[in-house]
Amino acid sequence: MGAAKSDEFSVKDNRIASYAKALSHPARVAILKLLVKKNACFCGSIVEELPLSQSTVSQHLKELKEAGLIKGDIEGSRVCYCIDAREWQQAKSLLGDLFSSYEAPPSNCC
Repeated sequence: MGAAKSDEFSVKDNRIASYAKALSHPARVAILKLLVKKNACFCGSIVEELPLSQSTVSQHLKELKEAGLIKGDIEGSRVCYCIDAREWQQAKSLLGDLFSSYEAPPSNCC
């Protein structure tokens, strides 16, 4: 099996792409906003907060965990989710660097 195309890009570029993928669905953005608003581990049912089924929410939580933006701990029969503060800062820094690297040209290009 050959090398994945992602291997041809820097670690930094792959992390940015991972964050972008995690942020690419409005349900995942809504979940992140909910967790940011709670500012603590949220053990309540996220499903009750969103117009989505349990299985759909679970898939979105999986994507967010794979990107590292959230973490989940099992507490009895529930899983509590919260923002992963270290990874959140990393995402903020990398995405901020990407967006701040652009300077508008003096003339309109298109």
